[in-house]
Amino acid sequence: MGRLLFSFLVACAALGGFTSDAAARLTQNIFPWHWQLTTVNGFSWANCDGESLPGKIQSLAVHPDPISIPGDLIISTVLSTKVPVESPVKIAITVEKEIMSEWIKVPCIESLGSCTYEDACAILDALIQPGQECPEPLRTYGLPCHCPFKAGSYSLPDTSIKIPNISLPSWLASGNYRVTGVMSHKSEEIGCAKFTFSLQSSDSWWW
Repeated sequence: MGRLLFSFLVACAALGGFTSDAAARLTQNIFPWHWQLTTVNGFSWANCDGESLPGKIQSLAVHPDPISIPGDLIISTVLSTKVPVESPVKIAITVEKEIMSEWIKVPCIESLGSCTYEDACAILDALIQPGQECPEPLRTYGLPCHCPFKAGSYSLPDTSIKIPNISLPSWLASGNYRVTGVMSHKSEEIGCAKFTFSLQSSDSWWW
C-alpha cells in the first residue's frame, strides 16, 4: 500500500520491519481463515488528476516483476506537494476486482478493501510513536514520518525491502485489481493516484 503520498513511504518502511511471524499473527487475528499470497504481477500506477491537485507521485518504480512473496522488493519514489499536509488527512481508498470482465467494488471489511481513513496522521502516530526516530530507510534519507509535512519534494532512492509471508481472506484471493486513493484535508483534495496489479495466491487455506 498501503497509503498514498507520504503515508506510502511510511507504509513501505513499516512493512520492511515486520517479521514473517508477526505478519502471520496479524492476519490470523483479523481473518479466521485465509490464503497465502505468493505473487504480485503487473504493478502500474498513475496520478489521476492531471495537473490540478497539489500533491503528486512524481515517480515510482517497483521491481522485480513479478514480485515473489516472501521475497525482496526494490522500491524508489519521488513524492511532492505544493501545500503543507496537516492533520486531519483523510484518505479514501476504492478497491475494484475484475470478475467476469466487470470491475466490482470490493467492500470495506475489517479495514481492508474500499475504506476511508479519516486521519492518516493519527495512523502514522499509532505506527510510530511521536518522539521516536523514524524507521529505516526514512531516517537515512532524512524523510519525515509524522504530520505535518512541509510543502516540497520527498525522494526515496532504490531501497530493498524484505516482504514477509502475507495471507489474505478468500475474497481477496487471486485476480486483477485496481485501486484508487484520494487524499484530502478539510474537504480540499491534495492528491489522487491509481494503481493496478494482479494477485496470485496459493489454493491452500487453513483455520
